[in-house]
Amino acid sequence: MSITVHIQYAVPKASVPLQADFLRWVKAALVNQSKAGEITIRVASESEAAQLNWRYRHKEGATNILSFPFEVPSCVSLDVPLLGDLVICAPVVAREALEQTKKEQAHWAHLVVHGVLHLLGFDHQQEVEAQQMESLEVTILESLGYPDPYESV
Repeated sequence: MSITVHIQYAVPKASVPLQADFLRWVKAALVNQSKAGEITIRVASESEAAQLNWRYRHKEGATNILSFPFEVPSCVSLDVPLLGDLVICAPVVAREALEQTKKEQAHWAHLVVHGVLHLLGFDHQQEVEAQQMESLEVTILESLGYPDPYESV
């Protein structure tokens, strides 16, 4: 499996994980998938994340992550499949980690894994789907050495 991760920074790089970390988390989320391809991760400011959240979800305020799966039009053939884009709001991630007494790096890892699973078609709108997705997230994060993000601290 060959995966390329493009990182776009709309905030200072010093406040976010290293590119190597993003790549490791994406690859871990794709380990049981035969999908190869490209993912773009945009590390956004709070104002940008709020604008995107309103534009695409009609919800006010910034959210921690937005996932945009790429759907290839039937008339297009790509040599490298584009899996989609993730937009992660750095200030929200930092704030949530603090509020939830989680290590910030672990929270970043969780959100990247969560977002990649959305790009693969997983969802959590229904209880059964949520349980399946959360179980997979926990397994992937444990393989990376991170604790269960759903366990109360």
